[in-house]
Amino acid sequence: MCEFLSAVKTTGKNGKDKYYFLTYNLIHNTPTGKLLQKKYGGEDLIGHSAIREYFALDDKGKNWECSDFSKPSNFPSVLVQAIKNGEFRGFGTPEGLLAAEAYKRYQEAKAEPYKRYQEATAEADKRWQEATAEADKRWQEATAEADKRYQEAKATVFWGLFMIPENRNPMWR
Repeated sequence: MCEFLSAVKTTGKNGKDKYYFLTYNLIHNTPTGKLLQKKYGGEDLIGHSAIREYFALDDKGKNWECSDFSKPSNFPSVLVQAIKNGEFRGFGTPEGLLAAEAYKRYQEAKAEPYKRYQEATAEADKRWQEATAEADKRWQEATAEADKRYQEAKATVFWGLFMIPENRNPMWR
């Protein structure tokens, strides 16, 4: 899996490095980006494969990534500018971009929505367990005999072969 922030680095005819990367705008406001959303989704949407497909790079260039946002010097200037312009909004919340006090405010602001999310997913999980419990029980009942016969047959064949010394690993003869 690719790290956030990912790019593909190529060298132009002028000898200068060029970085290809996907931004919120490219993914959400272009036809190609909308196709990539359907194909990749999640974190893979801003990974190297999606970048290569979007820009038709095939095997050109080298994959580049950095997840250390502690200082801008970890990134090429074009990515620093894109970060400062907010072009990756919605792709994550990398530590290191906010000052300590602002990061503390962020942590406080997300606490209540996260609590509501946990409550909602716990309730959804409970409903899922209730909805599938009977089906799981019927599955176990329906497959129990076949599973028992399979396990017995497997053991019989294995140990039957093992009992013939020439079938054994030489260390066990």
